[in-house]
Amino acid sequence: MELALQGIHHLTAITADAPGNLRFYTDVLGMRLVKKTVNQDDTSAYHLFYGDGAATPGSDITFFDWPVAPARRGTHSIARTGLRVGAESLGWWRDHLRAKGVSTTDVAVIDGRATLAFEDFEGQRLALVDDGGTYEAHPWAKSPVPAEHQIRGLGPITLSVPDLTPTAAVLMHVMNMEPVRDYPLPTDPTKTVHVFSMGPGGAAAELHVAVEPGVPAGREGAGGVHHVAFRTPDYDGLRAWTERVAQFRVPSSGEVERYYFRSLYFREPNGILFEIATDIPGFTADEPAETLGEALSLPPFLEPRRASIERNLKPLA
Repeated sequence: MELALQGIHHLTAITADAPGNLRFYTDVLGMRLVKKTVNQDDTSAYHLFYGDGAATPGSDITFFDWPVAPARRGTHSIARTGLRVGAESLGWWRDHLRAKGVSTTDVAVIDGRATLAFEDFEGQRLALVDDGGTYEAHPWAKSPVPAEHQIRGLGPITLSVPDLTPTAAVLMHVMNMEPVRDYPLPTDPTKTVHVFSMGPGGAAAELHVAVEPGVPAGREGAGGVHHVAFRTPDYDGLRAWTERVAQFRVPSSGEVERYYFRSLYFREPNGILFEIATDIPGFTADEPAETLGEALSLPPFLEPRRASIERNLKPLA
């Protein structure tokens, strides 16, 4: 049986304003803060995870809190993050976001799916996408957004690259994704977006690759994306992916223990950072589901440093 990724696991972006970020993603977008922790490689920075009510794998958009300049948009980057909702919810979201002072496009059909594009307060490019009604919803009881309209998870994710060929080679031959269709780039119909599907397919398991030759390279910063992670169910699956990436002589991190999941990191040929992460053990590894995200969580190897870590973090409230 061919090794297959199961979809998007999480996407990690960058904020320079953690309190503002918390307000936007919980109060405006109605997502649940499912884990409040720190960047394990830079404990001066929060790592905030927002997801659905059950902290389901594939529902998390996460942020590193770094005091950096705004991102510069361009190619060699992740260009837009899809957030799945029910088809009947897009009109509600358009009105809700505009009432909160957030500019949006009109609801439009893009690649066969009703879509509403917008940005957060730092310019993070997002889109609410009709999920086709094929995914189970796990609403958060304390969300300010009505249960039937809440964000259900991630996908699709859109990359921008200047040349499709090397990226497609890794997606197809290393990562076993399947090219399924293409469509014109909405912001420039002379350019093409190529859709790659993984595992079960559908909006939660698609990577869209916009080919934009001649566009300057993007620069990482606030309002930009750091990396995208893909799902594998368990440690055996991650071990198989680690071996496969090595067989293709793709430089990688090797397996990295993140406590809430185990990961493998590598860059595709156009420089975009990919991660493959396990669904297990999940965010209830160190706190009960009922109180996820309410206190600062630290993996066991950082727990002896809790006092000094907490002193160096800015208040979120």
